[in-house]
Amino acid sequence: MNILVCIKQVPGSSNVEVDPVTGVLKRDGASSKMNPYDLYALELALSLCEKWGGEVTTVTMGPPQAKAVILESVCMGASGGTVLSDRKFAGADVLATAYTLSQGIRQLPPFDLIICGKQTTDGDTAQVGAELAEYLGISNISGVLSVDDVRDGKLLVTASLDNNIVEESVKMPCLLSADADINTPRLPSYRIRQSVSEEMVRVISFADFSDQDEKHYGLSGSATQVERIFPPEKNTEKHSITGSAAEQAEGIFSLIRERKLI
Repeated sequence: MNILVCIKQVPGSSNVEVDPVTGVLKRDGASSKMNPYDLYALELALSLCEKWGGEVTTVTMGPPQAKAVILESVCMGASGGTVLSDRKFAGADVLATAYTLSQGIRQLPPFDLIICGKQTTDGDTAQVGAELAEYLGISNISGVLSVDDVRDGKLLVTASLDNNIVEESVKMPCLLSADADINTPRLPSYRIRQSVSEEMVRVISFADFSDQDEKHYGLSGSATQVERIFPPEKNTEKHSITGSAAEQAEGIFSLIRERKLI
């Protein structure tokens, strides 16, 4: 069973700069990490191959530095991965992102199963997986809690749909979106880390795609346009109230009343 896991490099902290012109996050050079939900997806893929055989590879879309999450996936057990990287992909919304991923995946070896994390911590839309499945013309199940069996080219899956737990049978190739309750991700292997190299990462750009219409990618291919993104204002104002317990209580009460919170 050949399993492809979609992963993403997300900001490693909330202190992220925003491009004042385009309104998108400045990812180049920023502190980053693998999207936490994608760790569950990767663990699911690895455990499925350990039980039923196969190979796990990963794919991501992002700037050149996104190679780091592919190499991290290799340290966890993946055999290699691909980065879809091109300036033309920048500023993509969920629709353009899913389309770009679908075009990149068409350049890769055939797969039996694609697994995505439920959502990303920088977008939180939980839409890319389903849209990617639609572009690829394959079935999709979201909120997957477990894969219970693999038989006759089909998966028996338990999934959470709002307040209901359902069991579904889906024919491969298909796409699953893994929920956070599905497993406990393994740690990267230090031994493997010593042997990984960037040669294990394939880079695909816009020039490699069959669809060469630039209007389908990045900001131009996005159905939604963000008017403005800005970091939240930080309030560093502090007040120190000293004295007896009664005096401190009176001071806090006066401050709350002064600010018209009561």
